[in-house]
Amino acid sequence: MDGPGTRFVLFTAGCPLRCLYCHNPDTWRMRDGHRESVEAVMAEIGKYRRFIQVAGGGVTISGGEPLLQPAFTGELLRRCHESGLHTALDTSGYLGERATDAMLADTDLVLLDVKSWDPPVYRRLTGAPLAPTLRFARRLADLGRPTWIRYVLVPGLTDVEEHIDGLAAFVATLPNVEHVDVLPFHRMAAHKYAELGLRFPLAEVEPPSAGLLERVHDLFRAHGVRSR
Repeated sequence: MDGPGTRFVLFTAGCPLRCLYCHNPDTWRMRDGHRESVEAVMAEIGKYRRFIQVAGGGVTISGGEPLLQPAFTGELLRRCHESGLHTALDTSGYLGERATDAMLADTDLVLLDVKSWDPPVYRRLTGAPLAPTLRFARRLADLGRPTWIRYVLVPGLTDVEEHIDGLAAFVATLPNVEHVDVLPFHRMAAHKYAELGLRFPLAEVEPPSAGLLERVHDLFRAHGVRSR
């Protein structure tokens, strides 16, 4: 889910992380994207505005990592918000310090990806530290910004019950979090890696079983955290 209702999703280019399960490797480098002005993007959104509103949707800025381009992202969020469109920011939170309070005030919903609760596993998954994401999560709570936590369940990596329990306990302290989306790992992006001449790091990993998914949901629910 990229947010409520039918959404216009904008994928920005460039990301400081290299997640092992990334499904958009074509957005890693800014130079692989193409330049667009806020005006041009707003004009494109305008073509679908009526449909988006009737469907109870809005605009989601994703990536890559939108906060790698904070000026562009902030202006687009402001323009959409002022025009009455629901806005969502899809981010890892690693660059959360680049999001000003004004930008977040124009953000109706934050989709915050928390890759793992365990710092060594997080670094193995992303190549980066976990702490900035947790600081950003706490800041969103302090600001009262509605947030959905996203957690990708990867067998053998992010399925350790102790780590999930720790994340659930942390999320339970964040009153702004509406729910956690537990996203089953999949290999549907393997063809993108092949087209780019890259090796998909998790090509041999199987998607999680229904039983494992249910156990993870139970861990979140045990802390009073809604998960889906």
